[in-house]
Order: sequence, then C-alpha cells, then structure tokens
Amino acid sequence: MHFNFGFTTLQILWTLTFAALLVLLVVLLGRDRARRFPWFTASIVLVALRLLTSKLLFGRLPSITLSEIFITLADVMALVGLLVLLEVARRAFAGAHRPLWIVNAIGLLVVAGAVTAVWGPWPAWKTLTANSTLAALGLMQLFAQKADLLVNVLTVELGLLVALLGRRFKAGWRSHTQQIVIGLSTAAIAQLAVQGIWQVIALKTIPHSEAEYERILGLRDKLFNANGALYVAVLVWWIVWLWIDEPGAGAVGGTPARIPAETSLDASEASLADEPPQAPE
Repeated sequence: MHFNFGFTTLQILWTLTFAALLVLLVVLLGRDRARRFPWFTASIVLVALRLLTSKLLFGRLPSITLSEIFITLADVMALVGLLVLLEVARRAFAGAHRPLWIVNAIGLLVVAGAVTAVWGPWPAWKTLTANSTLAALGLMQLFAQKADLLVNVLTVELGLLVALLGRRFKAGWRSHTQQIVIGLSTAAIAQLAVQGIWQVIALKTIPHSEAEYERILGLRDKLFNANGALYVAVLVWWIVWLWIDEPGAGAVGGTPARIPAETSLDASEASLADEPPQAPE
C-alpha cells in the first residue's frame, strides 16, 4: 500500500527542526538555563531566526537582497559560535590554572587554524579585493564559511577535552556543560563529514549525462537530509538533558536543600530552608 502524505523530506525536517528549536528555547528560559548559558541560548535563537527567514523571504525578495541578509546572518552566527565555545569552555574548566588554560587554548586554535587553512579552496586575491557589491558579498561569505569551519573543528577538539578531562573540573557526566558540548560536537562532526564527503564527490565525479548529474544531486540531498535529521536528534538531546537538573542541584556546598522536619528552626531559618537553592556559578 502506498501512502502519499503530500510533504517532502525537506519540509518534514524543517518543521521538526523549528519545533524542536522552540521547545528548546522554552526549556532554556523556563528552567533558567539561559542565565547560565546566554550565548548558547543566543545561538539557538539565531538558528531559529535563520530557519524562519528562509521560509518567509525565499522567493519574495531579489536575489542580491536575500544574499545580503543570509550572508550577514551567517557571519553573526559564526561569531556567536565562537562565543558559545568560550562560554562552555570557561564553565567546563573553571578550576584550571590560567597558564594551563591559555596554553591549551592556543594549541586548539593552532590546530583548528591549520585545518581551516588547508580545507577547501581559496578564491583569487583579485576577486576578494574588487570594488563591487558582489566582491564584498563574496568576502563576507568566505568569512562565514571559514569561521564556521573553524568553529566546527574547535568544537570537536573541545568535545574531546571535556570527555577526557571534564570530570576533573566542573564538567562531569550529566552536567549541563558536558551535555551541551556532546551535542555541539556531534553536530560539528556530522557537518564536517558531510562537507568532506561532498567535496570529494564534487571533485572526483564528472557527470557524463543528465541522469548521472541528477544522481549526484540526489546523493547530495540525502547527505544534507541525514545531517538535518541528526541535528534534530541533537536538539532532542539538549531538550531532555537541560530539562533535567544536574546531580547535586538540590544541594549547595554539600548541604541538603531540605532540612529534616525534626530539626528545630526559627521562622527566618525555616523560610530560608524552604527556598530552592541557586545553581552554583
């Protein structure tokens, strides 16, 4: 039996992704996670904004105007992505000594910068320095692509460090910091894998007929759809783990949040004992 739902895979993925982003924002704001991870929350807002604007503006504005909007948004998202990494790294390794922190940060930047420099082609210098609107947009797009690649490589490196050393500091298992890093690393690995596979296919495959060309485009769509489905799974991961309180969140400094009823307290102490403890910074 054949079922025809009238929806394409791209439409289903768009709907699931946007719905998951909204639910994640509700969790971040409702469970007071946005106060602890403001840049991560801002990045989720930007992703939702990009999805919404692409749905509302595509086909309704001139191509140049659309390019200006989406390339500018991509540049902003790349910069916010760097701030997200800095935010989670500071929380994950809050107890590390400053010299060790600086040395490791420089090492990660050097490795990620080298990968960014050799990954993918670079346009000609004359193209970048041409005095025109298209040249400016091309330069902005190049910055967005290279910065996004840099963020993805740094995210994978940070994920490995948190997995190996997080328990020694403040990013143990089931902590919100580690769960955010796991999601970011998973999405980054998938993005890098899709980019690498597609670059190999585009460089090594030369279509000799329209059927081969259509087959290559179909393979590209499958890769991108698989990446989108994985991102939806990452969003669900964040929703679940950020909804759950961290271990020990009900206690501050090892003191139980609730004091046994048989303990005698005056009115002021009892009111303080009944207040929910604040999450440690």
